[in-house]
This record gives sequence, structure tokens and C-alpha cells, in this order.
Amino acid sequence: MSDPFPAVAEAAATGETAALFADIRATVGVRVVNLVWRHLATIDGALPWAWTAVKPLYLQGMVDRAAVRFREGMNLPVLGSLAGAQPRSVDDVLASYDHSNTMNLFALGALVAWLRGETAGEGAPEAGVRLPAPDIMLPKLASAEDVAPETWALVLHLNSFGDPRQLILASMYRHLAHAPAFLRQLETVLAPVETDGSLARAITANRAAAHEQARVVARAIDAVRPARASEIEVAVSSFVDHAIGKMVTICRAIRVARDQDRPLTRY
Repeated sequence: MSDPFPAVAEAAATGETAALFADIRATVGVRVVNLVWRHLATIDGALPWAWTAVKPLYLQGMVDRAAVRFREGMNLPVLGSLAGAQPRSVDDVLASYDHSNTMNLFALGALVAWLRGETAGEGAPEAGVRLPAPDIMLPKLASAEDVAPETWALVLHLNSFGDPRQLILASMYRHLAHAPAFLRQLETVLAPVETDGSLARAITANRAAAHEQARVVARAIDAVRPARASEIEVAVSSFVDHAIGKMVTICRAIRVARDQDRPLTRY
């Protein structure tokens, strides 16, 4: 698939962009900068404006509180068993994306709501205790040339689940490409819920619930509308509605299936 969302690689970032990437890693609490932030770095002035606007939402625990409320009512498809030995890095990737995607869903969802003038409610949004982030190293973010053709084909096939348009290639699958046996397991358990529609229904329900919570969180944003507001809104909403919007459900469902006998609260 072609990539309509160019991005600045972390290793290639310099100057202000490198400093912002470092601040994002430290604030969100993970060791990789999610694709949405790296894409915003390609739009003149977008990354510093967007990060300044939403950073307080992380620091004050507003996105954490929204994430807790969201997870309490999440609609998850029931997957088959994902038990079995895998490299520790598989669980590390899942934990990292479960955390960062959920945090970003509410921070960026709030940013989209603010840009659209769709904030909701009155008074200050509810703050909360910050959730512990997984302090782990992730494997290389694979590209087509890094893996066997059949593995890359599997990455692309998995990316179609829950979003036939495949507007954005979800980075989680690229980070899991070092474990092709696990990708094959994922295909086995995701295919039935894709076919029966339960995955799509869960994604739709969770996206709607997150949107309503994000509109409330958006009240805390204190910013001046940027010159390229429309371009930023289109870029960020694409991630919120597609890659992040579907992967919060898929990743959480995978972790529940994989960790039936282990508490997810450790991440």
C-alpha cells in the first residue's frame, strides 16, 4: 500500500523536532514517537503547536482519567486463544501500543474537537493519577525490505481488519513483524471476528464513546488557532478515526486474549 502520510524518522530528527520528539517520549512515557507526531513534523509549525496545545492534558492526568473511564466500558470482540510461547518483545509491543494509543486517542481526539469547535460540557475536565507507562525497548520498526515477502503480506492483510480503506499502515503490526509466527496467530483469531462483524461493531462503539469523552477533555485546551488549522485537523483526525481509532480496540482485545491469566493492570 502507498503511504499518504509522510513522517520524520526519529533517527533523522534534528534541532527543534528532535527536542520535541524527546519531550513527547518523556511525557507520554514510551520510547518511540507515534506516527501521528512524526507526520505532524512534516507540516510547517504543526508539531510544536499541537504538542504545546495537548501536553498539559497528559501532565494533568486528564487523558489518563479518560482512558480509565473508557476501558471500564470498552466493547471488545472475543478472540480465540493466543496462548503459547513468544518472544518477550511481543508482549512489550502490545503493552506499549495499548498505553500510547489510548493516551493519544484522547489527547488528539480532544485536539480535533477543539479545532472543530465541538467541545462539550462545562467546567474543567476531570484530572487523575497518571497511569504507569511500560518502560521497555521495542524491536525495529520493520519495512518491506526488512522481512520476508510473506511476512510483509501478512502485515498488510492484518492492517485491513477493522478498516478496509487501510488509510494508514498501523505501526504496531510493523513492530510485530519480527515475530511472524505471532502474526499468523493474529490472523487466525482476527479473521472470524472480522467476518462476523463483531470487530467492526466494537471499533465503531468504542470510537463513538471516545469521541464523546474527547469533546469534554477538549475544554482544557488553551491555544490560539494556528494558521494551518485545517491541514492539522485533517491530518490528526485521519489518525484518530483510522489507525488509532481501530487499534485501541484491536490491541486491547489481543492483550485480553493473550493475557487471560495475567492482570493487564501491570501496564
